[in-house]
Amino acid sequence: MDPLGTFATSSRGMVTSPHTLATEAGLQVLAEGGNAIEAAITTTFCLSVTYPHFCGLGGDLVMLIANAGGPVKSLSGIGQATQSCPRFNGLVPVRGPLSMLTSAAAVDALGQAFTISSSEMAGSKSWEALIQPAIRLAAEGFPITKSERFWLEFRRSEQRDLPGVYPARLAAGEVPPEGFLRNEPRLEKTLLTLARNGPRDFYEGELAVAVADGLRSAGSPLTAGDLKRTRARIEDPLRIGYREGTLVSTRPPTQGLTTLQIMGLLDRLNVRQVPEGSADYYHLLVEAVKLAFLDREKFIADPDYVRVEIEELLSDGYLQSKATLVDRSRAMPWPRDFGSGDTVYLGAADGHGRAVSLLATSFYDWGSGVAVGDTGILWHNRGAAFSTIPNHPNFLQPGKRPFHTLNPGMYMVNGKPALLYGTPGADGQPQTLACILTRLIDYGLDPISALSHPRFLLGKTFSSAEDTLKMEGNIPESVLCNLIARGHRINQVSAQSPLMGHPGAIHIAPDTGWMSGAHDPRSDGQALGL
Repeated sequence: MDPLGTFATSSRGMVTSPHTLATEAGLQVLAEGGNAIEAAITTTFCLSVTYPHFCGLGGDLVMLIANAGGPVKSLSGIGQATQSCPRFNGLVPVRGPLSMLTSAAAVDALGQAFTISSSEMAGSKSWEALIQPAIRLAAEGFPITKSERFWLEFRRSEQRDLPGVYPARLAAGEVPPEGFLRNEPRLEKTLLTLARNGPRDFYEGELAVAVADGLRSAGSPLTAGDLKRTRARIEDPLRIGYREGTLVSTRPPTQGLTTLQIMGLLDRLNVRQVPEGSADYYHLLVEAVKLAFLDREKFIADPDYVRVEIEELLSDGYLQSKATLVDRSRAMPWPRDFGSGDTVYLGAADGHGRAVSLLATSFYDWGSGVAVGDTGILWHNRGAAFSTIPNHPNFLQPGKRPFHTLNPGMYMVNGKPALLYGTPGADGQPQTLACILTRLIDYGLDPISALSHPRFLLGKTFSSAEDTLKMEGNIPESVLCNLIARGHRINQVSAQSPLMGHPGAIHIAPDTGWMSGAHDPRSDGQALGL
């Protein structure tokens, strides 16, 4: 066991998530003979109760599903913009009812995953049984997390913009102390209805009526018709060769393409030949991030509305030409906007070669900050990712899906999942994944070491308006001085900083099926194995 976190091993099954109670619930599903999808569904519903600041029923969800050597499926649960899009002078609001512009597709994505489990993976659990652990947590209560306490304290000055959060989540007007037990009776009632009536009830049944009424009362432009039109999509994922295997990620409008471009550039820059954690290492990763992000801003949007040249952007010739732009001795200038966002990652694998890599999100912490009637649901604010500039690829249009930072991934070796990975963090997601994947694949680190080692974050953050390279304080001073000499503008943040995301990873040995996994020691969660 690493002193910074727990390191789980198993040959029978594993779950990792940012909340221990959610991980335990998913692991129990595996222990009872459930498959990886069933474990992931239970874990996700539990997180909607215990991690409300980062995810919930009123958000989106994207996952990759592997089935015992068969083709990997991508399930894209991204809600579309309302058919009644308002016009904005300036930016789309990031909080409040007018930020509630897109429907929430997480529940439909979980419902479609359940169908895949039943029809293709010999799933034996009922939909109702998979939601029961979340119902119990909502009814009986749970200790609030260090992460939730941090965000309640951090947003106290903005509480007027978050009426669905404050004052209901305070205790006697103060942020609850560590270990404070809270239950969620309104959310319990919603989960009971969803368990009884099935996933589509959220969009066109008894629950949909309550949700639509709550949205209307809150002042959101979303309607019952928008809910009914909400459907997750089953898609063929994106792929790129890397070392001895293949990296798999999600299609636009997610930034899966960006993560694959970064890794493709690092492959061509031969990052493996420089020492891990050296100035050369960080320099190459940062420069690859910059090049991929420039493409991201120009090209990635909903392909139903904008043509995205995926094959060209991932082609060997294109990536090779981009790699030649990296100056190994000098940093490229970096003026661009930062995108905020909060999410949860979970991974699940069973002993039969079935695996899930999943991200669920409310976008900003607490999403829109607005509750939906008395359902206990906080609605997300993914609509804030739209642009109001008419020629922008992410221009707000009725029915359009917004640019999405979610991009869970898998690394396949000989057609089998060898790594499950993902992280919250908006713009930080591809940056964090570059650190984790190079350390796992190129340098052979175990999951807890790869997740614990110091990381960076390029750009503005919620706590700093400076467009600099943030680097954790346990990076050696000699490395920082070397990077500054190359032209990087650096701000140091604390070691193990929460700015750096809360990723999780599960490694599955291709030859034996032996699993080892961990969740970031910066988080409240852990990996557990059978």
